[in-house]
Amino acid sequence: MVFPVVGGNESKGYDVDNSLRINAGDSAYLSRTQTAGNQRTFTASVWVKRSRLNDRQALFSSTVDGTEECFIWFDTDDELFVKENTSNSTDFEIRTNRKFRDPSAWYHIVVAYDTTESTAGNRVRIYVNGVEETSFANETQPDQNFQTKFNKNSQVANIGRMNYNQEYFGGYLAEINWVDGSQLAPTSFGEFDDNGVWIPKKYTGSYGTNGYFLEFQQTGTSQNSSGIGADTSGQDNHWAVTNLAATDITEDTCTNNFATLNSLATFTSGVLSEGNLKHTGGDGTLSKGFSTQAVSSGKWYAEVKIVNGSMKSRQGVRRADKMDYNDNEGIVLDYDFIYLLGTEGGTNEDITDWSGNNNIIGIALNKDDNEVSFYLNGTQRGNTQSLVNTGEAYCFFSDDYSDSNNDEGVWEWNFGNAPYTISSGNTDGKYGNFEYAPPSGYYALCTKRLAEFG
Repeated sequence: MVFPVVGGNESKGYDVDNSLRINAGDSAYLSRTQTAGNQRTFTASVWVKRSRLNDRQALFSSTVDGTEECFIWFDTDDELFVKENTSNSTDFEIRTNRKFRDPSAWYHIVVAYDTTESTAGNRVRIYVNGVEETSFANETQPDQNFQTKFNKNSQVANIGRMNYNQEYFGGYLAEINWVDGSQLAPTSFGEFDDNGVWIPKKYTGSYGTNGYFLEFQQTGTSQNSSGIGADTSGQDNHWAVTNLAATDITEDTCTNNFATLNSLATFTSGVLSEGNLKHTGGDGTLSKGFSTQAVSSGKWYAEVKIVNGSMKSRQGVRRADKMDYNDNEGIVLDYDFIYLLGTEGGTNEDITDWSGNNNIIGIALNKDDNEVSFYLNGTQRGNTQSLVNTGEAYCFFSDDYSDSNNDEGVWEWNFGNAPYTISSGNTDGKYGNFEYAPPSGYYALCTKRLAEFG
């Protein structure tokens, strides 16, 4: 598999500072009991970065019980799906032909309802990155003046969960605007920049009775202005938190996209979770994970926390065009060696075991001078290694050669947006959150730094 070399356009305008990372395996979500609002006309706007693919995952839902439910979700084939049921009978259903399968990308999704429209195709409109969707696998629009379950009095609304089938979202959500009473175009929430890239802009209109704006500025777990689900629209429509914590607030956003591991490139039975930052090796099989961003210049730093050490797990860097099992090119750290893959230079170096649980490995990739250095809990271990293939792009990666003795490795990557608690807190001078300070001149792997130094 060949990975693109990722650059970035440094934001010059409206910045989104935070996102909410939701791990589906934790059954995590937000919820709120609605009051009586406009059930015919409203707009949902959200920026989404997916982690899990080929899996049914709810973005928004509203439900009374198993017989009445409406939802906006990704279905098992990765299409966007807007649907409503009453008494287990379908009221309307709209499914895109477009498939949302890029775990490195932020998508802006707007679903705008107005069932009072005389033209059926205008009643539920879907926009992706500023452009209206017109190609559908199925388009059965609601009847004119149909009242949805969204904005219904006393009905529970969810973000990240469909209540009836317990379908949970896995990934990142940012800049959520819900406008009760208006069917809006995406230009209310975004615009094209000078390069033709769709970017966010601040919504300045009214929100209506059940409207809200979630910026994820807070880290508390109460349903108030200090909570993760705090509404900053001025409506005080705050959301209750279930199975979410302060570590789920991250800097990975639609205006500064951080690297994660790529769920399209994890081989065999390995499992990615926690927004594609936690890698669990497969029992008895080979498992690999590669960063979504590769670099051909600049100096980049990442950390790996060992959750469960394994004698057969490795972390390091690898050529982005050499991902096959028998096509190794890179430099890694395994149980007790700095280990060279393929034709890379340097020398296999015995540096003694450092795979103990809770150790944090730092990896500094210098593509300007084609070198790699490894750190254990903030102190360099072993010699700086040289990359032979100087003109190639490299990514960060990890793999696990577990046998059948249930000793699979588990580790958590931090490209500046750690899925675990950071005790000290160090930026790269501006961005990221690391346990140990990056070496001087090294940066978090994110699009703002790529725009400056990549």
